[in-house]
Amino acid sequence: MQSQDVAPRPAPAPAEPVVDVERAEAALVEHYPRLVRLAYLVLPPSLGRNRRVVTAHSLTQRALPRGRTAATPAIPAQSTGRDSDPGYAFLRLRVLRTALEAGLPLRRPAWPKRSQLPPLLPQIWGLRLFPRSGGADELALDQQLSALSGPARAAYVLRGLEKLSDGEVRDVLTAAGVEDVDDALEEADTVPAQAALLDSPEFDPCSLQARPTDLMRRRQHTKAALAAGAALLVCGALLGLPGEGWGPDGPAAPSYAQNPAAEAALDPAQLTKVPPLAWQSAARTDFSVWPARGDLTGDSALLRRALAVWARPGEKVTVSATPGTPSGGPAGAPQLLYAGTIDTARVVILYDGLRIARYAEPTDGTAGAALDFSRVDNATRAEASAVVLSRADGNVRYLMAPWVKGTSERDLLKPGAGAMDLTVTEGVTSPMASPTAQQAGACSSWNALQVTDSAGTRLLTDLAELVPARLTTGRPGETGDVTGAQALHTWAPYSCWLGALRSAGVRTVNAWSFAQQTLPDGTGTADWVCTRAETWRGGGERVLAQFRTPGTPQAAVVAKAQNVPACGQRDPHVLAGVLWKAQAGGWYLLAAGTRDTESIRATGGVRGSAEGSQLAVRTKQGAQAELKGTLESGRSINGLQ
Repeated sequence: MQSQDVAPRPAPAPAEPVVDVERAEAALVEHYPRLVRLAYLVLPPSLGRNRRVVTAHSLTQRALPRGRTAATPAIPAQSTGRDSDPGYAFLRLRVLRTALEAGLPLRRPAWPKRSQLPPLLPQIWGLRLFPRSGGADELALDQQLSALSGPARAAYVLRGLEKLSDGEVRDVLTAAGVEDVDDALEEADTVPAQAALLDSPEFDPCSLQARPTDLMRRRQHTKAALAAGAALLVCGALLGLPGEGWGPDGPAAPSYAQNPAAEAALDPAQLTKVPPLAWQSAARTDFSVWPARGDLTGDSALLRRALAVWARPGEKVTVSATPGTPSGGPAGAPQLLYAGTIDTARVVILYDGLRIARYAEPTDGTAGAALDFSRVDNATRAEASAVVLSRADGNVRYLMAPWVKGTSERDLLKPGAGAMDLTVTEGVTSPMASPTAQQAGACSSWNALQVTDSAGTRLLTDLAELVPARLTTGRPGETGDVTGAQALHTWAPYSCWLGALRSAGVRTVNAWSFAQQTLPDGTGTADWVCTRAETWRGGGERVLAQFRTPGTPQAAVVAKAQNVPACGQRDPHVLAGVLWKAQAGGWYLLAAGTRDTESIRATGGVRGSAEGSQLAVRTKQGAQAELKGTLESGRSINGLQ
């Protein structure tokens, strides 16, 4: 995997900058996910994943200075990037110091530091939280880091995650109170540099999975269970109506305003219901012309609960929203797309012009409800073809657009196999296997939804959101839907990596084969593919550079980037490299760029250059290099990291 050497940075200024509370607060809000990831990686793995997650958030939230101003110690500063902000550098140092303290063993005669004790806040009762599981590479790296001392882990993370040089790492560790910095750096050298893995979901304590704690032990507490059951019966008698499991507003919080406009938005009688055939004569074909469907569109009590929960969700409502999607109440009366019973829940789908909102409550009358949001502004006909109605037992059901004529299920990993038709009843599909139910590292299939209408055929994939993402292929600016044998074979080796894009607000994903490179040992030709995910919010785009050798069923991700224009319509250029081992045992640095790349140069641990869009240099295992390319226009581009 290609990595980068960081050029030496200037020494820190002798004057110690002063960080006021406002600057530190702004830095904390802006870089909170990065600081929590730093704390999680430095904390000792012996704490367990749940406590590491909670402790990482606790240490980061306590990093703000107490007074109005706080002087930072002498720490390195860069001319660009996060480290140019003294507020971020100050918070990073405090987080690092407390994370190192948390890893110190408790000694009987000494008074424990606050960071060594279980955090008071945040606290989660009855659940264990842990990041999403990564692949074998992430697991191996986590095991290697667990064998390091706390200072060595900190040195490794500062190098890979923060891109600091050894001199800067030495200054930061010294400021954090590490006594033998040289030993920490030498110990960190025993783990091969894998900076890209540190940005993986395996080490992201802000994107979490939840599991219950010890259920058997909890079930043994009979008295507590009986008391809780009695309390639920009392609450149900006080809040519910006779013979009903829900009050007028269901699990919504108490009303806090008597605003006429807000009340009108929560009136089921004011919901917009589009006639069934309105889409045929409408100027637009998007969610705004979907008719209201389902067997409960006339259930005013259900619709009132859904609207009330949207406006003010109560404590027993689970709310989720894709990144960049506001979860506040509707500004006016929304449009009803669906109200009906699916599997074991009553489901209501609403649309307010910006968002799709899905309300679900159990049919057995138990407490609790779910409210999910997805941003869908400026959706086109292709992107407004389907909405997720339910997920149960590893399957997913869709509500289809009224203009869809054919619906089927296709396995992306088997491009030669045919598509299996799905039954559609009143716009609702029969269940199909969802790829979101697969365990990490066990990708034996990737099922996509194939839809056909008068405009053509397209593929959509479930990425754990309300609206499936559209799959395309081709050069940026000239992309097309995945139809035909060639497009399906292009996607097949790269489908399993779609799992890295789950719950990110993805709108479309494009796979583009930007280069083919003859391997230096004569064993065939390798494919270079750039996969770019565009989001509904217009930010947070993700780019993956992937490399596949002949005979390999699945490609390997060799570089990742986020919030970059590379491989997109604004900048259809990409340059990436990989360390590749030949069958004879020799190691090479292989690099490739788009066709208009005039030359490629490698520096750092591997030195070499080549005219044209491809480079192959003999090297050794573990070498690190920085790639730069020159386009025919004279512009320089950097290799993806």
